[in-house]
Amino acid sequence: MEWFVFFLVLAVFGLIIGGLARLVLPGRESIGVLGTILAGVGGSLLGGLVGRALFGDTNWLGSLLLATAGAVVLLLPFRMRGRVVR
Repeated sequence: MEWFVFFLVLAVFGLIIGGLARLVLPGRESIGVLGTILAGVGGSLLGGLVGRALFGDTNWLGSLLLATAGAVVLLLPFRMRGRVVR
């Protein structure tokens, strides 16, 4: 039951994280609002799992930073997709 609550909190938290990740990576993205929310939820899960594995339980600020970093990592391929490397 503890893991279920953990994942539920991370998913709700991810709705906010998607917006914060877009603030960290400003500019036009082709993924839209739903993609941003999904990146936030995925980043929240990714950051939460990595944070729990590396640091155990973290405080709310550590969780916020790890979740935002996870969402930024998930948004970077969309940012790089639009650029041509020569």
